[in-house]
Amino acid sequence: MIRTTLATALVCCPLMVAGQDVRLNSEAARSALSEASLLRELRRNDSAAPQDFVAAARADYRRLLTALYAEGYYGGTISITVDGVEAANISPLAAPSTIDEVVINVTPGPRFTFGTVSIAPLPPAAVLPVDVGPRRTARSERVRSAVRQSLSTWRDLGFAKARVTNQQITARHDESKLDIDVTLDPGPRLSFGALVVSGNEDVDAARIRQIAGLPTGQVYSPAEIDAAERRLRRTGTFDSVSITEADEIGPDDTLAINAQIVESKPRRIGFGLELSTIEGLTVSSFWLHRNLLGGAERLRIDGEIAGIDGETGGTDYALRGNFTRPATFGADTEFFIQGEISREDEPDYLLDKVSVEVGFSRILTDDLTVKAAVGLLTAREESDLGTREYILLTLPLDATLDRRDVPTDATAGYYLDASLTPFVSLRGDVNGARFFGDTRAYYTLGETLPLTLAARGQVGSLFAAGVDEAPADFLFYSGGGGTVRGQPYKSLGIDSLDGTETVTTGGTSFIGAQLEARFSIRGNIALVGFYDVGHVGDTAVPLENGDWHAGAGIGLRYDTGIGPIRLDLGTPASGSKAGESLQVYIGIGQAF
Repeated sequence: MIRTTLATALVCCPLMVAGQDVRLNSEAARSALSEASLLRELRRNDSAAPQDFVAAARADYRRLLTALYAEGYYGGTISITVDGVEAANISPLAAPSTIDEVVINVTPGPRFTFGTVSIAPLPPAAVLPVDVGPRRTARSERVRSAVRQSLSTWRDLGFAKARVTNQQITARHDESKLDIDVTLDPGPRLSFGALVVSGNEDVDAARIRQIAGLPTGQVYSPAEIDAAERRLRRTGTFDSVSITEADEIGPDDTLAINAQIVESKPRRIGFGLELSTIEGLTVSSFWLHRNLLGGAERLRIDGEIAGIDGETGGTDYALRGNFTRPATFGADTEFFIQGEISREDEPDYLLDKVSVEVGFSRILTDDLTVKAAVGLLTAREESDLGTREYILLTLPLDATLDRRDVPTDATAGYYLDASLTPFVSLRGDVNGARFFGDTRAYYTLGETLPLTLAARGQVGSLFAAGVDEAPADFLFYSGGGGTVRGQPYKSLGIDSLDGTETVTTGGTSFIGAQLEARFSIRGNIALVGFYDVGHVGDTAVPLENGDWHAGAGIGLRYDTGIGPIRLDLGTPASGSKAGESLQVYIGIGQAF
């Protein structure tokens, strides 16, 4: 029998392990002991050999002791016998050829409470946590947590080398009290020294320091190190980023910081494919350079052909380019230039457009980003209202709050995006502003076969420009994969009179909702039920005047690890033809 400063117990419960009887005798801390025991794990291993049981038994003394400390038991005994022989006396190399019975006897003894607890010096204004106070159960983790918290607070105040210099733990067995005396040494208050960069090959070290934004010369802060690491990661230029502190304090109480990075391959290409029975086939591709000018600048070129063999007018074409430069006018501010050349051949209009925007994007917090730009747009438009050409000066503004757990396949959290684009015609024939908001929320029930409830709301409004004045692609339609599945693509607009002829155009307001229930039925396969609604109006105020339509259906998701493959089958859920047609949507990624 091995005696420790621990615990004991007496209740018998056999566990069959690989055909052998392993008994844990303990009436206290039973769950913690069972979880800590390696012998417990061996019961699931039918191929375990006798020497495995002996080795596990010898290791269990310390593991069980630690488990009892964690529960507040500091006096007692532990005995582990293998066929009646104490495991500590059996050499792992001299294990018996067979084992019939392993018995674990633990006598916990009394549960200790905290006596005198001293952790000093504490940071200014800090006090000891209440869970290490008098009459509280003396769980070992509570002491460790209190020490970690104190050291963390010292570090947050700039004392980067705060450490424990002495600790004394005394168990008063006659009173079942545990006295704690821990001495801390905060060390000097430090300032950030130089950021030393290593591992870079093509990205300039000076640009890496600029992107990291480490405040050299200012008081040390762990939060600043975390922020610097995040800034470097989000450029997408590096496969890995590790920022660590120097071991030694430098001159004038400075602390050098080391940034070890591994660069990603500079170029990348990708392809996309979506299919809808009404909208036809959409094929897309992109080319990306992650380090165009040697300072983690990104250039991405996207091409897309949509509406192939569809019933939504003709074929649409788009070529887009996007250049971004991180850390411009501050570590969290990104400069961008983006442009587009496109043709939209829609049922109600034909639009040829060229646009360019120049602006800045700033990350205010880890999940909140704002953008502002100045844009120039020139277009030629043909519709039932006639043919016209226009040149617009735009001022796109956008704010995005993204608190989803996994943006590409969210199961929890929410997403908010709001954009406002004032526009002025350089020819003086149209002025106005377009607003669009997109909200999404996710909640999951269960763990084994989770059910995720997902909801999306969209609202849009066009101010100061009428249907006959606004650019056709600034107007709002409903129907299709992005709004109301089951309804034909852009099937809901508004009808207006042009002289004696009725013409169909987009509306000046839109409101819509998409609801999904995603039920995991087996591993990476999930069933989806959905219901979508949309409303398009002819005034700037949503729901003031206009028409509704709805769609419903079922879907299937197959998780590929990089995003689910999506199959949705939808049908109209409103109108005289409700349930009479079926729309099929195939793509990569969730619908929202």
